[in-house]
Amino acid sequence: MTSFANTARSEMSELQRLKGLLPPELQSWVFVEAATAVDPLLITCEEIAKDEVEVQIDLVRWEQFALDQRNLLFWHEVGRIQNDAIPRDGWEMAALAIGLGGAVGELWVQDGLLLLLALGLSGFAGYRLYARNNGERRLLEAIEADERAISLATRFGYSLPNAYRSLGSALKAIIEQTPKKKKRKIYDSRLTALRRSAAKAKAQAKASQGGDSLPSGRSRSENVYG
Repeated sequence: MTSFANTARSEMSELQRLKGLLPPELQSWVFVEAATAVDPLLITCEEIAKDEVEVQIDLVRWEQFALDQRNLLFWHEVGRIQNDAIPRDGWEMAALAIGLGGAVGELWVQDGLLLLLALGLSGFAGYRLYARNNGERRLLEAIEADERAISLATRFGYSLPNAYRSLGSALKAIIEQTPKKKKRKIYDSRLTALRRSAAKAKAQAKASQGGDSLPSGRSRSENVYG
């Protein structure tokens, strides 16, 4: 019983800590909760009501990551929220069902105009669903959220090299834990994009300061990625 109580307190403490990592402008409408699904993602977010978003975390797996890695993964989700790239219960599925149902009905009564309207509604809704779930678009949104995460980390006091290193090492750890090739490829692509971004940021820092601002004693890739 004592062990269970300690675990519960630890989980609540972590959720409260993460809540404190939200930018002030998000704290009133973004909530951080433990995931309750049977096989949850490590971390994700979804709209739970109008103008309310919930970040859900698998706290069992979450504890396996270092503190800095957790912070950057959390800020990635915050970046998705800031970029308005979170899943929503859209109208597309309902419109698709209505359109297909209408098309079947009009085939029965043989009303050509209404059949065309029903097919048009179904086609438009289907296209919107495809566009929203397109793999390339989702990857681009993830990369943009990684950039946001780096920016948020520096806003909360991280140096730029440490921000890149923490997120990069977190992505590497997730890649090692991901057995499915398709999902692993997405994380690989994010890591590649992060390396390019880090190299660009490093070049800009060197140009503006007249020298390498990163700590000496390690290779350039180690400085940025850990």
